[in-house]
Amino acid sequence: MITKDREYRNFTFETDDEMKLVGVPVVFEQETVLYEIDGVQYKEIIDRNAFSNAKIDDTVLNIDHEGKPAAKTKNGTLKLDLRSDGLHIEADLSKNATGRELYEDVKNGFYDKMSFAFSVEADEYNRETHTRRITKIKRLYDVSCVTEPAYSQTSVSARSFFDAEAEKERKALEDAELYEQRRKRLTLMARI
Repeated sequence: MITKDREYRNFTFETDDEMKLVGVPVVFEQETVLYEIDGVQYKEIIDRNAFSNAKIDDTVLNIDHEGKPAAKTKNGTLKLDLRSDGLHIEADLSKNATGRELYEDVKNGFYDKMSFAFSVEADEYNRETHTRRITKIKRLYDVSCVTEPAYSQTSVSARSFFDAEAEKERKALEDAELYEQRRKRLTLMARI
């Protein structure tokens, strides 16, 4: 369920004996390498204020970003807590079959990572460090338990963003090289 305007990231979580899942699906101010193009690492940071005006009141807990929700903010089975280090969650998995099955799967080690699906309202890009800083998240669609880190899913969005940035950088370098060649030719012609 990946669309052009959603992006996915991953982090870890744990469960307890009351069929509750707790975790931190979003970590703030931590640089993460998302993609590498031509030996250049493209990184991302989620700003600690990125969720300031984000729509988070209709968020679900899913499995691999798909299917029937295991918990949901609207019915109180999923609680979101914005803290200084990131977005923390607590989910009551006892209320439906999907949640109970997910609880057993997590407890038995089938899922050990989390991911989140979101849309970006504003970001900044530092061409020198190749770092994208997401400053405003428009909406949080889901937090999800995943079998593998979400970066493989993220590659669709990250790749399109970072491919565009890499292309801009290559073009700027080519333009600078062309400019320098022309300047040298004109200097030589002026001397003749």
